[in-house]
Amino acid sequence: MAQNDIGIDLGTTSVIINVEGQGIVLNEPTIVAVDTRTDSVLAVGEAAYKMVGRTPAHIVATFPLEDGVIADYHLTKEIVRRFVLKVYNSRIVKPRVAVCVPASITGVENDAVVEAALSAGARQVYLIEEPIAAALGCGIDILKPKGHMVVDIGGGTTDAAVISLGGKVLSNSVKVAGNTFDKALVHYLRIKYGILVGKKSAENLKKEIGCCSRTLGYGKRGEIKGRSLVNHLPQKLSLTTADIYEPMIECAQEIVGAAKQVLERTPPELAGDIYEEGIYLTGGCAQMMGLAEFMSEKLKVQVKVADDPVNCVSRGTAKSLEMTNKLESGFRDATPGLGKR
Repeated sequence: MAQNDIGIDLGTTSVIINVEGQGIVLNEPTIVAVDTRTDSVLAVGEAAYKMVGRTPAHIVATFPLEDGVIADYHLTKEIVRRFVLKVYNSRIVKPRVAVCVPASITGVENDAVVEAALSAGARQVYLIEEPIAAALGCGIDILKPKGHMVVDIGGGTTDAAVISLGGKVLSNSVKVAGNTFDKALVHYLRIKYGILVGKKSAENLKKEIGCCSRTLGYGKRGEIKGRSLVNHLPQKLSLTTADIYEPMIECAQEIVGAAKQVLERTPPELAGDIYEEGIYLTGGCAQMMGLAEFMSEKLKVQVKVADDPVNCVSRGTAKSLEMTNKLESGFRDATPGLGKR
Protein backbone atom coordinates (compact mmCIF):
# COMPACT_ATOMS: atom_id res chain seq x y z
CA MET A 1 0.00 0.00 0.00
CA ALA A 2 1.59 3.26 -1.11
CA GLN A 3 1.80 6.36 1.02
CA ASN A 4 -1.34 8.54 0.94
CA ASP A 5 -3.72 5.67 0.12
CA ILE A 6 -7.21 5.89 1.64
CA GLY A 7 -9.83 3.14 1.94
CA ILE A 8 -13.48 4.11 2.49
CA ASP A 9 -16.25 1.77 3.56
CA LEU A 10 -19.31 3.71 2.36
CA GLY A 11 -22.09 1.99 4.28
CA THR A 12 -25.80 2.66 4.60
CA THR A 13 -25.47 3.50 8.30
CA SER A 14 -21.80 4.40 8.75
CA VAL A 15 -18.68 5.54 6.93
CA ILE A 16 -15.37 4.02 8.05
CA ILE A 17 -12.09 5.37 6.68
CA ASN A 18 -8.70 3.67 6.79
CA VAL A 19 -5.61 5.77 6.00
CA GLU A 20 -2.30 4.15 5.07
CA GLY A 21 0.05 4.01 8.04
CA GLN A 22 -2.65 5.13 10.49
CA GLY A 23 -5.35 2.46 10.37
CA ILE A 24 -8.98 3.39 11.11
CA VAL A 25 -9.15 7.17 11.45
CA LEU A 26 -12.89 7.81 11.12
CA ASN A 27 -16.07 5.92 11.95
CA GLU A 28 -19.18 8.10 11.78
CA PRO A 29 -22.84 7.68 10.82
CA THR A 30 -23.76 8.17 7.15
CA ILE A 31 -26.14 11.00 7.93
CA VAL A 32 -26.54 14.62 6.89
CA ALA A 33 -28.48 17.45 8.58
CA VAL A 34 -29.99 19.90 6.07
CA ASP A 35 -31.67 23.28 6.56
CA THR A 36 -34.60 23.03 4.14
CA ARG A 37 -35.10 26.82 4.12
CA THR A 38 -31.70 27.45 2.57
CA ASP A 39 -31.00 23.94 1.22
CA SER A 40 -27.65 24.05 3.02
CA VAL A 41 -25.83 21.26 4.86
CA LEU A 42 -25.54 22.03 8.58
CA ALA A 43 -23.70 18.93 9.77
CA VAL A 44 -22.61 15.44 8.74
CA GLY A 45 -21.76 12.28 10.62
CA GLU A 46 -21.84 12.18 14.41
CA ALA A 47 -22.91 15.81 14.74
CA ALA A 48 -25.90 15.20 12.46
CA TYR A 49 -26.78 11.89 14.17
CA LYS A 50 -27.26 13.68 17.49
CA MET A 51 -30.01 15.71 15.84
CA VAL A 52 -32.14 12.70 14.82
CA GLY A 53 -35.64 13.05 16.28
CA ARG A 54 -34.75 16.35 17.94
CA THR A 55 -34.81 18.90 15.11
CA PRO A 56 -37.25 21.76 14.35
CA ALA A 57 -39.41 21.40 11.25
CA HIS A 58 -36.99 23.19 8.92
CA ILE A 59 -34.02 20.94 9.77
CA VAL A 60 -34.03 17.41 8.40
CA ALA A 61 -31.51 14.76 9.43
CA THR A 62 -31.39 12.16 6.67
CA PHE A 63 -29.43 9.12 5.57
CA PRO A 64 -28.50 9.67 1.89
CA LEU A 65 -28.10 5.90 1.39
CA GLU A 66 -31.09 3.62 1.91
CA ASP A 67 -30.91 -0.17 1.78
CA GLY A 68 -27.55 -0.05 0.03
CA VAL A 69 -28.79 2.37 -2.64
CA ILE A 70 -27.89 6.04 -2.97
CA ALA A 71 -31.19 7.81 -2.35
CA ASP A 72 -29.75 11.34 -2.57
CA TYR A 73 -26.98 11.82 -5.12
CA HIS A 74 -25.92 15.30 -3.96
CA LEU A 75 -25.88 14.59 -0.22
CA THR A 76 -23.85 11.42 -0.76
CA LYS A 77 -21.27 13.45 -2.67
CA GLU A 78 -21.19 15.99 0.15
CA ILE A 79 -20.69 13.46 2.93
CA VAL A 80 -17.87 11.66 1.08
CA ARG A 81 -16.18 14.97 0.23
CA ARG A 82 -16.35 16.28 3.79
CA PHE A 83 -15.10 13.09 5.38
CA VAL A 84 -12.13 12.76 3.00
CA LEU A 85 -11.18 16.38 3.65
CA LYS A 86 -11.52 15.74 7.39
CA VAL A 87 -8.96 12.93 7.40
CA TYR A 88 -6.70 14.11 4.58
CA ASN A 89 -6.21 17.78 3.81
CA SER A 90 -2.79 17.89 2.12
CA ARG A 91 -2.76 20.24 -0.86
CA ILE A 92 0.58 18.95 -2.09
CA VAL A 93 0.12 15.22 -2.57
CA LYS A 94 -3.22 13.86 -3.74
CA PRO A 95 -4.20 10.40 -2.43
CA ARG A 96 -5.41 7.30 -4.18
CA VAL A 97 -8.84 6.41 -2.83
CA ALA A 98 -10.61 3.04 -2.85
CA VAL A 99 -14.31 3.12 -2.01
CA CYS A 100 -16.33 0.06 -1.06
CA VAL A 101 -19.81 0.15 -2.55
CA PRO A 102 -22.81 -2.22 -2.36
CA ALA A 103 -22.78 -4.92 -5.04
CA SER A 104 -26.17 -3.71 -6.32
CA ILE A 105 -25.10 -0.08 -6.89
CA THR A 106 -25.92 1.42 -10.32
CA GLY A 107 -23.65 3.16 -12.80
CA VAL A 108 -25.08 6.60 -11.98
CA GLU A 109 -24.53 5.98 -8.28
CA ASN A 110 -20.97 4.84 -8.99
CA ASP A 111 -20.37 8.14 -10.76
CA ALA A 112 -21.63 10.10 -7.73
CA VAL A 113 -19.16 8.35 -5.44
CA VAL A 114 -16.25 8.83 -7.84
CA GLU A 115 -17.05 12.52 -8.35
CA ALA A 116 -17.25 13.05 -4.59
CA ALA A 117 -13.84 11.49 -4.00
CA LEU A 118 -12.30 13.50 -6.85
CA SER A 119 -13.81 16.74 -5.55
CA ALA A 120 -12.19 16.00 -2.17
CA GLY A 121 -8.78 15.83 -3.83
CA ALA A 122 -8.28 12.19 -4.86
CA ARG A 123 -5.98 11.66 -7.83
CA GLN A 124 -7.30 8.19 -8.60
CA VAL A 125 -10.45 6.38 -7.46
CA TYR A 126 -11.09 2.63 -7.31
CA LEU A 127 -14.40 0.94 -6.54
CA ILE A 128 -14.55 -2.42 -4.78
CA GLU A 129 -17.61 -4.50 -3.96
CA GLU A 130 -18.36 -5.37 -0.34
CA PRO A 131 -17.81 -9.17 -0.41
CA ILE A 132 -14.33 -8.79 -1.95
CA ALA A 133 -13.37 -6.11 0.57
CA ALA A 134 -14.78 -8.15 3.46
CA ALA A 135 -12.79 -11.23 2.44
CA LEU A 136 -9.57 -9.23 2.20
CA GLY A 137 -10.30 -7.65 5.58
CA CYS A 138 -10.71 -11.12 7.11
CA GLY A 139 -7.16 -11.94 6.06
CA ILE A 140 -8.25 -14.46 3.45
CA ASP A 141 -5.86 -15.07 0.56
CA ILE A 142 -8.46 -14.79 -2.18
CA LEU A 143 -5.89 -15.20 -4.97
CA LYS A 144 -5.53 -18.94 -4.35
CA PRO A 145 -7.59 -21.52 -6.30
CA LYS A 146 -9.69 -22.26 -3.24
CA GLY A 147 -13.29 -21.42 -2.44
CA HIS A 148 -14.12 -19.02 0.37
CA MET A 149 -17.54 -17.70 1.37
CA VAL A 150 -18.24 -14.40 3.06
CA VAL A 151 -21.57 -13.03 4.28
CA ASP A 152 -21.34 -9.31 4.98
CA ILE A 153 -24.30 -7.93 6.95
CA GLY A 154 -24.22 -4.16 6.86
CA GLY A 155 -26.85 -1.59 7.70
CA GLY A 156 -28.83 -1.70 4.46
CA THR A 157 -27.81 -4.86 2.60
CA THR A 158 -26.50 -8.35 3.15
CA ASP A 159 -24.01 -9.51 0.53
CA ALA A 160 -23.13 -13.20 0.30
CA ALA A 161 -20.42 -14.32 -2.09
CA VAL A 162 -18.18 -17.24 -2.98
CA ILE A 163 -14.69 -16.04 -3.93
CA SER A 164 -11.78 -17.81 -5.61
CA LEU A 165 -8.76 -16.84 -7.71
CA GLY A 166 -9.13 -13.13 -6.98
CA GLY A 167 -12.76 -12.72 -8.00
CA LYS A 168 -16.40 -13.51 -7.30
CA VAL A 169 -17.68 -16.86 -8.47
CA LEU A 170 -21.23 -16.38 -7.21
CA SER A 171 -22.95 -13.68 -5.18
CA ASN A 172 -26.31 -12.60 -3.85
CA SER A 173 -27.38 -9.28 -2.37
CA VAL A 174 -30.59 -8.69 -0.40
CA LYS A 175 -31.97 -5.60 1.29
CA VAL A 176 -32.19 -7.30 4.67
CA ALA A 177 -29.61 -6.19 7.22
CA GLY A 178 -29.16 -4.22 10.43
CA ASN A 179 -31.78 -1.59 9.57
CA THR A 180 -34.29 -4.34 8.81
CA PHE A 181 -33.92 -5.70 12.34
CA ASP A 182 -34.49 -2.19 13.73
CA LYS A 183 -37.61 -1.55 11.64
CA ALA A 184 -39.02 -4.98 12.48
CA LEU A 185 -38.48 -4.30 16.18
CA VAL A 186 -40.21 -0.89 15.99
CA HIS A 187 -43.20 -2.52 14.26
CA TYR A 188 -43.31 -5.45 16.70
CA LEU A 189 -43.26 -3.24 19.79
CA ARG A 190 -46.06 -1.11 18.37
CA ILE A 191 -48.29 -4.10 17.60
CA LYS A 192 -47.44 -6.36 20.57
CA TYR A 193 -46.91 -3.84 23.38
CA GLY A 194 -48.68 -0.71 22.14
CA ILE A 195 -45.62 1.51 22.43
CA LEU A 196 -44.18 3.76 19.74
CA VAL A 197 -40.38 3.95 19.82
CA GLY A 198 -37.77 5.63 17.63
CA LYS A 199 -35.32 3.82 15.38
CA LYS A 200 -32.36 4.78 17.56
CA SER A 201 -34.03 3.33 20.65
CA ALA A 202 -34.88 0.12 18.79
CA GLU A 203 -31.30 -0.18 17.55
CA ASN A 204 -29.93 0.20 21.08
CA LEU A 205 -32.35 -2.45 22.40
CA LYS A 206 -31.33 -4.81 19.59
CA LYS A 207 -27.66 -4.41 20.47
CA GLU A 208 -28.35 -4.83 24.18
CA ILE A 209 -30.60 -7.90 24.27
CA GLY A 210 -31.35 -8.96 20.66
CA CYS A 211 -30.65 -12.66 20.08
CA CYS A 212 -31.23 -15.32 17.42
CA SER A 213 -30.83 -18.29 19.75
CA ARG A 214 -33.07 -19.72 22.44
CA THR A 215 -30.09 -20.90 24.45
CA LEU A 216 -27.64 -17.97 24.41
CA GLY A 217 -28.43 -15.06 26.74
CA TYR A 218 -32.15 -15.72 26.48
CA GLY A 219 -32.87 -14.17 29.88
CA LYS A 220 -31.10 -10.86 29.32
CA ARG A 221 -33.17 -7.83 30.23
CA GLY A 222 -33.25 -4.29 28.86
CA GLU A 223 -35.41 -1.17 28.93
CA ILE A 224 -36.92 0.94 26.18
CA LYS A 225 -38.71 4.28 26.32
CA GLY A 226 -41.30 5.67 23.96
CA ARG A 227 -44.89 6.89 23.76
CA SER A 228 -47.90 4.81 24.71
CA LEU A 229 -50.40 4.30 21.91
CA VAL A 230 -53.13 3.88 24.55
CA ASN A 231 -52.90 7.13 26.53
CA HIS A 232 -50.30 8.90 24.31
CA LEU A 233 -48.08 9.58 27.31
CA PRO A 234 -44.40 8.72 27.80
CA GLN A 235 -43.85 5.06 28.71
CA LYS A 236 -40.98 2.79 29.73
CA LEU A 237 -40.94 -0.98 29.19
CA SER A 238 -38.70 -3.63 30.69
CA LEU A 239 -38.18 -6.48 28.21
CA THR A 240 -36.21 -9.71 27.98
CA THR A 241 -34.51 -11.34 25.02
CA ALA A 242 -37.42 -13.75 24.82
CA ASP A 243 -39.88 -10.85 24.45
CA ILE A 244 -38.27 -9.67 21.18
CA TYR A 245 -37.10 -13.03 19.82
CA GLU A 246 -39.81 -13.24 17.14
CA PRO A 247 -38.81 -10.22 14.97
CA MET A 248 -35.11 -11.04 15.37
CA ILE A 249 -35.47 -14.60 14.13
CA GLU A 250 -37.69 -13.61 11.19
CA CYS A 251 -35.00 -11.26 9.87
CA ALA A 252 -32.27 -13.85 10.53
CA GLN A 253 -34.17 -16.40 8.45
CA GLU A 254 -34.13 -14.05 5.44
CA ILE A 255 -30.35 -13.68 5.74
CA VAL A 256 -30.01 -17.47 5.90
CA GLY A 257 -32.14 -17.69 2.75
CA ALA A 258 -29.81 -15.34 0.87
CA ALA A 259 -26.73 -17.35 1.87
CA LYS A 260 -28.44 -20.64 1.06
CA GLN A 261 -29.21 -19.50 -2.49
CA VAL A 262 -25.49 -18.95 -3.07
CA LEU A 263 -24.49 -22.29 -1.53
CA GLU A 264 -27.03 -24.17 -3.63
CA ARG A 265 -25.44 -22.84 -6.85
CA THR A 266 -21.81 -23.30 -5.78
CA PRO A 267 -19.75 -25.78 -7.88
CA PRO A 268 -18.98 -29.01 -5.98
CA GLU A 269 -15.23 -28.45 -5.59
CA LEU A 270 -15.73 -24.98 -4.14
CA ALA A 271 -18.57 -26.23 -1.95
CA GLY A 272 -16.14 -28.77 -0.49
CA ASP A 273 -13.67 -25.98 0.29
CA ILE A 274 -16.37 -23.98 2.04
CA TYR A 275 -17.48 -26.97 4.10
CA GLU A 276 -13.89 -27.41 5.25
CA GLU A 277 -13.14 -23.69 5.76
CA GLY A 278 -16.51 -22.46 7.04
CA ILE A 279 -18.34 -19.22 6.26
CA TYR A 280 -17.05 -15.85 7.46
CA LEU A 281 -19.57 -13.40 8.90
CA THR A 282 -18.68 -9.70 8.72
CA GLY A 283 -20.39 -6.34 9.22
CA GLY A 284 -21.87 -4.70 12.28
CA CYS A 285 -24.84 -7.06 12.50
CA ALA A 286 -22.50 -10.08 12.55
CA GLN A 287 -22.06 -9.34 16.26
CA MET A 288 -25.70 -10.05 17.10
CA MET A 289 -25.91 -12.69 19.80
CA GLY A 290 -26.71 -16.13 18.43
CA LEU A 291 -26.77 -15.17 14.74
CA ALA A 292 -23.68 -17.18 13.73
CA GLU A 293 -24.94 -20.20 15.68
CA PHE A 294 -28.39 -19.93 14.05
CA MET A 295 -26.87 -19.73 10.57
CA SER A 296 -24.58 -22.70 11.25
CA GLU A 297 -27.57 -24.79 12.29
CA LYS A 298 -29.61 -23.91 9.20
CA LEU A 299 -26.83 -24.06 6.59
CA LYS A 300 -25.09 -27.18 8.00
CA VAL A 301 -21.75 -25.38 7.68
CA GLN A 302 -19.71 -23.72 10.39
CA VAL A 303 -20.35 -19.97 10.41
CA LYS A 304 -17.79 -17.89 12.29
CA VAL A 305 -17.70 -14.20 13.09
CA ALA A 306 -14.56 -12.54 11.70
CA ASP A 307 -12.15 -10.75 13.98
CA ASP A 308 -13.25 -7.11 14.27
CA PRO A 309 -16.20 -7.62 11.87
CA VAL A 310 -17.19 -3.93 11.87
CA ASN A 311 -13.87 -2.81 10.36
CA CYS A 312 -13.26 -5.78 8.04
CA VAL A 313 -14.62 -4.05 4.95
CA SER A 314 -12.67 -0.85 5.59
CA ARG A 315 -9.41 -2.75 6.11
CA GLY A 316 -10.03 -4.83 3.00
CA THR A 317 -10.85 -1.75 0.94
CA ALA A 318 -7.54 -0.17 1.88
CA LYS A 319 -5.70 -3.46 1.26
CA SER A 320 -7.16 -3.70 -2.25
CA LEU A 321 -4.92 -0.82 -3.34
CA GLU A 322 -1.94 -3.17 -2.94
CA MET A 323 -3.54 -5.59 -5.41
CA THR A 324 -4.78 -3.40 -8.25
CA ASN A 325 -3.46 -5.75 -10.94
CA LYS A 326 -4.41 -9.01 -9.22
CA LEU A 327 -8.12 -8.74 -8.46
CA GLU A 328 -10.21 -10.22 -11.27
CA SER A 329 -13.74 -8.99 -10.56
CA GLY A 330 -15.62 -6.77 -8.14
CA PHE A 331 -12.80 -4.20 -8.33
CA ARG A 332 -12.02 -1.54 -10.90
CA ASP A 333 -10.29 1.75 -11.56
CA ALA A 334 -13.17 4.19 -11.97
CA THR A 335 -11.18 7.39 -12.51
CA PRO A 336 -12.45 9.27 -15.60
CA GLY A 337 -9.99 9.30 -18.46
CA LEU A 338 -8.01 6.32 -17.16
CA GLY A 339 -8.22 2.64 -17.98
CA LYS A 340 -11.29 0.94 -16.52
CA ARG A 341 -11.72 -2.65 -15.47
